[in-house]
Amino acid sequence: MEGSAKLNRIVEARMKLKARFAAKMKDTPSMADDKPMGTGKINRHGMPTIPVGQVVTTKWPVLDLGYQPDISLDRWRLRIDGNVKHPVMLTWEDFMALPQTHDISDFHCVTTWSKLDMSWIGVSMLDLAALVQPHEDATHILCHGYDTYTTNLSLEEALKPDVLLVHTFENQPLAKEHGGPCRMITPQLYAWKGAKWIKRIEFLNQDQPGFWEERGYSNTAYPWRNDRYD
Repeated sequence: MEGSAKLNRIVEARMKLKARFAAKMKDTPSMADDKPMGTGKINRHGMPTIPVGQVVTTKWPVLDLGYQPDISLDRWRLRIDGNVKHPVMLTWEDFMALPQTHDISDFHCVTTWSKLDMSWIGVSMLDLAALVQPHEDATHILCHGYDTYTTNLSLEEALKPDVLLVHTFENQPLAKEHGGPCRMITPQLYAWKGAKWIKRIEFLNQDQPGFWEERGYSNTAYPWRNDRYD
């Protein structure tokens, strides 16, 4: 009964969050830009498949801060806290017991490559937010990685349905070099907005720049506006 009650709470909170942020999500550039820059057929969000300045690759290049933490599943923890009603610390077992989402999306790196039609399984950021229930004045999240990396997102970007914390790629456990056992993906933003080896999601009532944002990268990171650097 306890598990059923938790699931019902997540579903109810998820619906409230979707309603709260629906208009803001709809107005974000990756969904509402009337002059997006790019080429190719129109994707599911109404944008050209290949954003301006990007080249499609079949490989998946590896980029990191020079350190790839080795986190075993029994030691992995995800803390979700900050400006929320119900902060949690999830074990791997807790995380895998949450609703699982399968999605196929594209991956756009600021270093000008894009990898298309990547198949993922993970937990949606929306479901994680519903679990902890952010306060009404929460506006952003700051994501923290086991490698000390941080990056920031507004809630209207973070709570989009294709923003996932993924553990599986192409039906295989996510490889360590790509952020395994778990990383965030942000298909409608440049990929640096998705922290690898994620360990904490901190809800904030104001924006706080992350690692690359403090070093001159764009705070918003919209691929179809060539929004790479401030």
